[in-house]
Amino acid sequence: MGRVQPKRNLGQHFLKDTGIAEKIALSLTGEGYNSVLEIGPGMGILTGYLMERGFPDFRVIEIDNESVYYLQTHFPELKNIMRGDFLSMDLDDYFPEKVAIIGNFPYNISTQILFKALKHRDKVVEIAGMFQKEVAERICAGPGSKTYGILSVLLQAFYSTEYLFTVSEHVFSPPPKVKSGVIRLIRNDVKNLDCDEILFFRVVKACFNQRRKTLRNSVRAAFELKQENYHEFGLRPEQLSVDQFVQMTRWIDENRVISE
Repeated sequence: MGRVQPKRNLGQHFLKDTGIAEKIALSLTGEGYNSVLEIGPGMGILTGYLMERGFPDFRVIEIDNESVYYLQTHFPELKNIMRGDFLSMDLDDYFPEKVAIIGNFPYNISTQILFKALKHRDKVVEIAGMFQKEVAERICAGPGSKTYGILSVLLQAFYSTEYLFTVSEHVFSPPPKVKSGVIRLIRNDVKNLDCDEILFFRVVKACFNQRRKTLRNSVRAAFELKQENYHEFGLRPEQLSVDQFVQMTRWIDENRVISE
């Protein structure tokens, strides 16, 4: 079937390799949820394969009017096409139960998509899809890696992450300047961190915003402390695991000076 390409927006590059599209669609485990939301389906190259999987509640959300019209025309059996912006939608209004999200995510909002999912982490129990390779590697990197950073720690605190495969830039229209990576994130068993979670986010961001400095210098710049003798302050942020960041957050919470 010939497909007229909708206009491109949001920095999106449309996948044209059906084999890779099928592989991405199959990357969802389908375990622990009945609802699946595809973000930014565009011409629907993933959509058809996701429909074939027979999820009880499958929906797509698309911001581009031409893409919505295309999907309505070419996928008449797809009843749940939502017109709008995922970043603005209230997930609780549409998904009372657990949901998985998937997509060939637009590069320029992919991090925002992840942070929204993280905010709704008890609702979004699985995430699968394609990101810029550098971002995908950063999400899945472990301590000691040069790519280990804010995204790694914050997401791995609540999700198990897996880098699945790399995608060449030549299978897109238009071809991006970088390769892509397909990853899967599955909600782990952590209900709540053993620390102040808002402070945990602040600590992680403060440390990696000055990643060349030792933790002592990064923490000192962000918080006024009663003492500075924490045993791991001589390390750099990429050397700490998620659990070590949790422990350090608890220590900072106990030793910071809070202004009235």
